[in-house]
Amino acid sequence: MQEPVTVDDQTADRELLDFVMRTPKWFFGSSFALATGVLAGLLVFLTMLNWGLQFLGYSHPVYWGFLIVNFVFWIGISHAGVMISAILRIAQAEWRRPVTRAAEIVTVFSLFTALIFPIIHSGRPWRTLYWAFPYDWMRGMWPNPRSPLVWDPAAIMTYLTSTILFVYIALLPDLAIARDRATGPVRNAIFSVLAMGFRGTSRQWRIQAIAGILLSALILPIFVSVHSIVSWDFAVTLIPGWHSTTFAPYFVIGAVHSGVSAVVMAMIVIRKIFKLQTYITADHIDSLARLLIAVAMTWFFFLMLDFFFGLYGTEPAEVDTWMRRIFEGPWPVLVIIFALCAFIIPVPMWLFSNVRRSFKWMFVTTLLVNIGMWIERFMLVVPALERKSSLTFVYGDYTPSLSEFILVLSSFCLVGLGVLVFAKVLPLMPVADIKEGKILRQEMKIGRADVPATIRE
Repeated sequence: MQEPVTVDDQTADRELLDFVMRTPKWFFGSSFALATGVLAGLLVFLTMLNWGLQFLGYSHPVYWGFLIVNFVFWIGISHAGVMISAILRIAQAEWRRPVTRAAEIVTVFSLFTALIFPIIHSGRPWRTLYWAFPYDWMRGMWPNPRSPLVWDPAAIMTYLTSTILFVYIALLPDLAIARDRATGPVRNAIFSVLAMGFRGTSRQWRIQAIAGILLSALILPIFVSVHSIVSWDFAVTLIPGWHSTTFAPYFVIGAVHSGVSAVVMAMIVIRKIFKLQTYITADHIDSLARLLIAVAMTWFFFLMLDFFFGLYGTEPAEVDTWMRRIFEGPWPVLVIIFALCAFIIPVPMWLFSNVRRSFKWMFVTTLLVNIGMWIERFMLVVPALERKSSLTFVYGDYTPSLSEFILVLSSFCLVGLGVLVFAKVLPLMPVADIKEGKILRQEMKIGRADVPATIRE
């Protein structure tokens, strides 16, 4: 049962908008540390422009490494926000209210970060527009519309645009509240422009609610299609270990697994940093943990499906790729770490209520999930490329460079910095949505107990 918010409207406005209206000292130190990590990644990128992709440790036949792994990982993280917010909004689940905004913001900045890595991976960023637009009008050279590398920019940009619209529509009432509470003229003018004249009339509330529901319904097919297209980057390539028809659902459910785990981590950190214990409760984390159990079991089913399909055809190249992933080189160690982190440790722990309602244990288990899912993407990409093919004489060898680790760290700093700056400029908690849930709730007597109930028109 969801623990109701018991504070009055004035207290809710003050507490939820406190970080927007007031700047604590730790904000500058945290922003500087995160910006330093982003700057380190930028320096690696500029050095790579001068030296080429060999600076990152790539060589024939392993041309995909950490950059593509990070791309797939961050696209996966971005899926949770829309799934949680859109599906729960359509289902009118009351416990969604404090969760949705943080999930949506994680989606936006994860998508921005994911877009960066294919651009870096191209080695010549100014040529990445060739994927989506013709680059030689005189000779009639056009992109191949059958390639997922052409579909990727269209799908991701559509997903990013619709997500930003989704977030902005939900933000309008909160921007109006911030406008009315702003003290300085500059801040008041900025929030007035962003609020677009929202005054809380019946007609405006009705239009805002309908727009939210419509965007929720429209964004769900895009949410499924984006990671399906990302999976086809691999599946249409005739490389053993990749050429599989199960990749689309396998990638989508894997994205949800890592994404919901990332949202749980974000909620726990936000609750601690911004002192939102009244609004983010153990009930919200417990509900997300129950969702994670179902998602993790489905993901494990598709993982096993991909494994057995790879062996069922008894194709020597396919079987050899799976044997390399499991038994050769450093991969057995990574297999064990991946299995323990992504499934074996967290899922049995989530079956216990005291774990699901513990912020410490949920943070640890969801952190393990994301470590395991990053390793899973790494194991998907590299071993298949290292295998000797018909046009190579030896098996490839790939060792990640220090510069690649810096880029990985920089990507996490970029997402963290984006969320922190957003929380400073705009409300990170849906103020109006939380207050609406308080209004819609009334006490209902069941037996001898008084429990909260929601009455909808």
